[in-house]
Amino acid sequence: MKMIVDLQEYSYPIWIEANCLDSLSNQIDTSRRIALIADEGIPDIWIQKVRSQCPDSFVLRFAQGESSKCFLQYETLLKEMIRHDMTRKDAIIAIGGGVTGDLAGFVAATYMRGIDFYNIPTTLLAQVDSSVGGKVAIDVDEYKNIVGAFYQPKAVWIDPNVLQTLPPRQVHNGLVEALKTGLIQDPSLVDLFEEETLDLTQIITRSIAIKKHVVEQDEKENGLRKILNFGHTIGHAIESAYGLQSYLHGECVAMGMLFFIEDPELKKRVLSIYDRLQLPPLPAYDTKELMSYIRHDKKAKHQSVSIVKVPRVGTFTIEELSYEQIEFILEKGALA
Repeated sequence: MKMIVDLQEYSYPIWIEANCLDSLSNQIDTSRRIALIADEGIPDIWIQKVRSQCPDSFVLRFAQGESSKCFLQYETLLKEMIRHDMTRKDAIIAIGGGVTGDLAGFVAATYMRGIDFYNIPTTLLAQVDSSVGGKVAIDVDEYKNIVGAFYQPKAVWIDPNVLQTLPPRQVHNGLVEALKTGLIQDPSLVDLFEEETLDLTQIITRSIAIKKHVVEQDEKENGLRKILNFGHTIGHAIESAYGLQSYLHGECVAMGMLFFIEDPELKKRVLSIYDRLQLPPLPAYDTKELMSYIRHDKKAKHQSVSIVKVPRVGTFTIEELSYEQIEFILEKGALA
């Protein structure tokens, strides 16, 4: 299946199909020099599948984990690009999860003021969320994605086969972002999580279709795209407070969503889905500590933050809440 993200001169295709990685050379120019960027946890089978189609390519690998989305790793990759004589006509292909896409995309956005960037997401989280939309970034200390850019890829390939090498926890982590999308826009997508067998391909396709539509309406998050941040303000704070290591991103988003699901019956449904996905419970957090991170949230203004609420499944509201209001919500707790 092929979708087009329609952003006029920045439009690009998304292929969602088993074995779509076998035909990259039919879809893009692979004769130029290409840097394949992946973390050390990516199985060689996926890297070699891509490299075999790119005769003038080299592989750059880095330590797995959120801690690699930093200035030091960013600088290291830039120096490797220089060492390999990369030019403006060359390209980067990211092979990996959200960390790889964010980091490699930011390198592509800034090397020689921008070179072509392609994304092959190999985690479910990246497939349903970060691979589409053009947000690229690195972290600074414990502050997630605080330095970055909007830089659209030239193409995205989503091959469900790569999920076969993914641990179950990572699959469940990615499913949270798909559930988030359904909660704000698509009740039928939420229903899929309650089927006896989870249809991952259908979940991915419905999630991407919604995100594509939102990004087309609001590429740089001036309005509608804010809804995709549902659960992220408190979720990012939890992720930061626990060192970006204790919990996975989707697990933290799951925690953050609970604070802003307003329908008690829907919250019960969501908690039941969380149990099915074996998500960790909300920790005994320190409100003041979380507030220190929320004040540095990218969506924060001087005295408030844009918050997405879900009154009922498939609907949303966007509200500006003061820091005092958010602190009160944290004090009250997610299950109140």
